[in-house]
Parts: sequence; structure tokens; C-alpha cells
Amino acid sequence: MRRNVVIVLAALLVLAAGALAGCDGDQGKGGGSSGRRATTAVPREVDGFPTASGTTKHKLDVGTPGHREFLLHVPPALAHRDWKDGKPDKPLPLVIALHGGLATMARMQSLSGFDSIADDKGFLVAYPDGFMTTWNAGDCCGPAKIGHIDDVGFLTKLIDRLNAAGLSDPKRVFVTGFSNGAGMAYRMGCEAADKVAAIGVVEGALVTGCDPSRPVSALIFHGTADRNVPVDGGGRRDINDDRPYPPLSFAVDAWRRHDGLPEPKATTLAAQTGNLRCSSSAKDGVSLAVCRVVGGGHAWPKGAAAMLWDFFAEHGRS
Repeated sequence: MRRNVVIVLAALLVLAAGALAGCDGDQGKGGGSSGRRATTAVPREVDGFPTASGTTKHKLDVGTPGHREFLLHVPPALAHRDWKDGKPDKPLPLVIALHGGLATMARMQSLSGFDSIADDKGFLVAYPDGFMTTWNAGDCCGPAKIGHIDDVGFLTKLIDRLNAAGLSDPKRVFVTGFSNGAGMAYRMGCEAADKVAAIGVVEGALVTGCDPSRPVSALIFHGTADRNVPVDGGGRRDINDDRPYPPLSFAVDAWRRHDGLPEPKATTLAAQTGNLRCSSSAKDGVSLAVCRVVGGGHAWPKGAAAMLWDFFAEHGRS
């Protein structure tokens, strides 16, 4: 009798297990329903990048000994997007802001004033760190140039990682910089035109060969009293290169030719601040704008970040 009871109980357990397995199978296959439900919750992070607003530091493997670092500022707009399966439905624009020589990513974050504008307008800002505080912009500058550091490769990999994470919009990636970082912004426009929609140059010189694969819009600021990188050319190109910097006109003429643009004409960009004298040229959605900061030295102009964002916002890829 006891043996019969044990057999009956064992049979009931087998039947119960089969029923539970059948229920799980119905949920997975849906019994003709829509299948697995999409996850709409905002994840805490994506590919190691927090989705909450604020600034965090990150490391990037670039295939060489050591690593490179950057700060990423995330605006509140990212978490407010609609999300599906761990990615926002609409990725954000990305601005990469490059510090000047002998400065750092933290210094550029403080100097530029991009964070508050990003929070208001809804775009990501990345502040990368140069190699020993410098960028290899071509014929300048310092350790990065002397060491033949592949900064184009580093910044391209940074862009690719944020794009692959679904956080940044590949059609709205912009690079700006100050001084040595401005020269690096030029180089990104020259050599990574497939990644960059527009650049912003503040007190920098074009010191690299330049043949972009496609047109790239540009907004250039240059102080008329800059002694480090003189507006009419001069100074010393690098610690081991006593050639002068080329004048602003060299970069403007080169960029205009590459983009197939007519001669720049006076523009109302100057109305945004009193000491700017600006001109611009545009064709087929591509623009070149040049603002001379009257009496300005080698410094980040007041209001430059807001003007740069307004320019970038109008010059994403179509």
C-alpha cells in the first residue's frame, strides 16, 4: 500500500512539472501573441555610461599601452527620452570640447561653459584629455606631436563608442576646441569628416594638411590682439619648430575651397555680443562663419559656447 502511494505521488509531481513547463512555454511563445515585451524602463547605465544627469569620468582603450580618459556630461534630456530595450528612441547630439595646450579636460569643462547650455538644450558633452596636456594637431603641439600620438584615432573611437551605445546621434557630432584643441578640431574636420558634421575653432591655427572627404561646416573665433596665435600669422609654431603660425585667412580660404563656398559676407552673428565682427558663407546646408573678436587676446570669448551650440544645432547632417 505504501509503495502504491509513493508511485501515485511521483506521477502527480511529473504531471505538475509538465503543466508548469507548458505555462512557461506559452509565455515565451505567446500562444500567438506578440512575443517578448519590449523593456521601456530607463536603465541606470548603457555600456558603462550613466543615464542620470551629471558628469562622470571614463577610460577608453585605444590599443596602445595605457588608456585615454574623458569626461562625459549627460543632460536631464537623456533620461526623459522614450526608451526601448535599453536605448533611447532618439539619441542626443554630441559636442566634443578639446582643451588648450598645457590644460586638462576638467579645465575645458570649467572654461567653456557648455554644461549649463547642454542641460538646457539637451545634448551630450565629452571633454577628452590630451596626451601629456597636448594634442597632435599636425605641426603642433608638444609631446603629442613629438610622440606621433594618434589623436584622430582616439577621438574617432570615442565617437564610435557613444554612437554604438545609442546615446549620440551619428548625424549630429560636433568638435570644438581652444588653442591647441582648436587646431585639433581643424584636424578632425580634415581627417574625420565622415564622423563630424561641424567644427568650432577658438584661437587656433590650421597646421595640418587638409583634404576632407566631405564638406564640414565651421565656426571660427579669433582675437585681433592674440599674441600666442596671431590673427595675421606669426609667433612660434611649437617648442621644436620656430616657423610662424599661418594667418587666419589661410584657414578661411582653405575651408571655403574645400566646402565650395562663396566669399564670406557680413552677418548678424555679431549682434549676439558687442565686440565681434563676423562674416559667413553658406551653400547647400554647409556654412563657414568667421568672428573676429575685436581687441580680444588668446582667450575663450564670452558667449562663445552659446554661439557655437546655435551654429551646431543648425548644421547636423541631413
